Amino acid sequence: MDIKTLLIRYRRWFIIIPLAITVLMLLPLTKARINPDLMEYLPNDIEAKVNIDRLEKTFGFYEPIAIFFKADDILNQATLERIKNLTNEFKNMEEFKDVISLFETKYIRGEDGYMLVDPVVKRIPKSENQREKLRSEIVENPLAYKLLVSDDFNYSLIILNPIKGESDSHIFNIISQKMEEFPGEEKVYINGLSYLRNEIQVIGIRDLAILIPLGLIVMLIFLYISFRERRGVLLPFTVVAMSIALAMGLMPLLGYDLSLIAVLVPIMMIAIANNYGVHIMARYQEINGINPDKSMKDIVSEVVSLLTKPIILTGLTTIIGVMGLIVHIMLPAKQMGIVSSVGIAFALALSLLFIPAIMMGMKKGKPMPIYKGEKHGLVDRFLKWGGTVSTKYSITVIYIFISLIIIAGIGIFRLQVSVNMENMMPASHPLQISTDIANTKFGGTKNISVLFEGDIKDPELMKTMDRFETELKSLPQVGNVTSLSSVIRIISRSLNDPGDELYDKIPNEREAIAQYIEFYSMSGDPDDFEQLVDFDYSKAILNVQFRADDIDDLKQVESYIHSLVDASPYVTLMAGQCLIEKEMAHSIVRGQIYSLIFALVAIAILLWIIFRALSAGLMGSIPLLVTLVCNFGLMGWFGIKLDIATSLLSSIAIGIGVDYTIHLFWRLKYELNLGNSFSTAIINTLTTTGRGIAINGFSVIVGFSVLFLSGLMILKTFAFLIIFSILLCLMCALILVPSIVMKVKPKFLEKNGKQVAFSNILQDYSQNKTA
Repeated sequence: MDIKTLLIRYRRWFIIIPLAITVLMLLPLTKARINPDLMEYLPNDIEAKVNIDRLEKTFGFYEPIAIFFKADDILNQATLERIKNLTNEFKNMEEFKDVISLFETKYIRGEDGYMLVDPVVKRIPKSENQREKLRSEIVENPLAYKLLVSDDFNYSLIILNPIKGESDSHIFNIISQKMEEFPGEEKVYINGLSYLRNEIQVIGIRDLAILIPLGLIVMLIFLYISFRERRGVLLPFTVVAMSIALAMGLMPLLGYDLSLIAVLVPIMMIAIANNYGVHIMARYQEINGINPDKSMKDIVSEVVSLLTKPIILTGLTTIIGVMGLIVHIMLPAKQMGIVSSVGIAFALALSLLFIPAIMMGMKKGKPMPIYKGEKHGLVDRFLKWGGTVSTKYSITVIYIFISLIIIAGIGIFRLQVSVNMENMMPASHPLQISTDIANTKFGGTKNISVLFEGDIKDPELMKTMDRFETELKSLPQVGNVTSLSSVIRIISRSLNDPGDELYDKIPNEREAIAQYIEFYSMSGDPDDFEQLVDFDYSKAILNVQFRADDIDDLKQVESYIHSLVDASPYVTLMAGQCLIEKEMAHSIVRGQIYSLIFALVAIAILLWIIFRALSAGLMGSIPLLVTLVCNFGLMGWFGIKLDIATSLLSSIAIGIGVDYTIHLFWRLKYELNLGNSFSTAIINTLTTTGRGIAINGFSVIVGFSVLFLSGLMILKTFAFLIIFSILLCLMCALILVPSIVMKVKPKFLEKNGKQVAFSNILQDYSQNKTA
């Protein structure tokens, strides 16, 4: 049964079944939820996550939220009253386990041979003298100075630790409500992992609500500009909409949450799913322009006969490229690879069955002026120029691209991996501002906890903890180190006079350390130590607060801590969110390498199979290699770091970019089989199939361009890089590859015997396996 008969006989089913599938896939979307928790993007069995779980079993859940207050003088009466009122409000709420501020942190001092423990701010100063006295007390208090108040006294903060299980949106609604109840002139900024999660969720919902409709509108406009007739707009557009429904519906159906990068799935469908429909519409217009007397059914059947194999093959290469994400370490990348691949396969089937079935029942449109030689647009003039350059100046073109690769390739050595998740937000976002405040005024946003086990009151263990603290403070990245040994030394200063043997030192006897702790309990609250030591003094934590501008800073601090840990018998583990971030960074690199190798090798093999020649696989990979080298080189030169979103770039670019080369080879093979010379074949290919390739490429660019309006910086960066990659793939397919073909004249594009029947190329190709 030929394709024409098949389409006519089962036309209704080719329309009804896809529509039914689309409607059914919309139902699971009602159960979809956005999961902004970046920590869940990695498997649960990695060491960094296991260590945090172990730490939480002893010391409880700890995911602090820092609220920064900025004022000309943080000790002015109005500011302190606001901080006090907010502290009291948060303390009385069941949603918060711990609240730390100047009104909760202790001021330990000696007076007349006694140790006194009071809040840092016992009474709010009302006069200048009282304020200056409080200022000097804070400077002398290592538990407050540079921890809760900046050294210039322009900033102070409240630290909240929510109870586990409370939703981020609920917590930040409470914080926002309390800020409105107790207003002030201070500027307020918030920081913390939960704040980042909440912002991602808010922005993610907004992006999905705005970018998808906007992307579809932009795609409609682009398709109309490209084809100038309604069928050329509505049919590819319908395929895109149905593919989005399928891909997004699959996520909740398979039990996947909508992650940070889930917004890329519908945008990918907008950018990719119309590719095959675009080629069908372009070839339909070409045949209708060359043979205006043909009936609509004859044109459609000829288009499908001509394009079934190349579209299936280009669809397979795109799917294989995107499936490279499945070998990625990060869970959302794997999930994105699965649902996007299925969505693209659905779009492929729709383009070959659904679109032709509908077109069979439509009236034939008017021939486009371009195919009658009446009018040439900008794209057509560029393609004609590309044919001339590729055939007459092929060596020059090759040398230019080689130079570009060398220059860009040097930038790869400058490429860095991002470990700062706040960089997902724009520079003007409050999270970025609060991060800068924390890094410059309060010691940094990174924290590593070192767990000591044993008799914590043992002088040797306590001195080891003290030595850790002293040595770590010498690192330029480290801002603060706190532990029970810090408190013991503060107590020793309050109980002894300067010059005494025990002043500012860890006692040599266990009984003395125990007595220090008992003295504190008599004046203060024993629960003040619960974040530093467990109830039976068998486990204690040393907290290292530092800043890390890049992964090298993080590795340096971690390595130094490891060197201390390896020499101590008391330390049993290190834990911290930043170590998960580091593991995430390593996963990004490993995932990039795995997916890149998988996609490149799979596509090279597929090209080899398609054209029955190893040289086809090698030559077809050239645009991909050029694009990848230039893309990562550009990132290195411009300081764009590899992150969660950009790590997906290579597989997507490979999957999309290889399509152009396959369509180019397919048409070149046909032109050469007509007996044309290589130069004529190249020019004819670029001025015919090249138009479909160009429209295809620019439709992808237009589709991804809506990401520039995302509220997440990483998606804006991804948009820039994927557009740059697609432009390079287009330039390679339309100029570099034709230039190489012109010089190499590969045998896999030639075959014996002439072929003049335009509609029989696929049948003839399948019969001659030695091509």
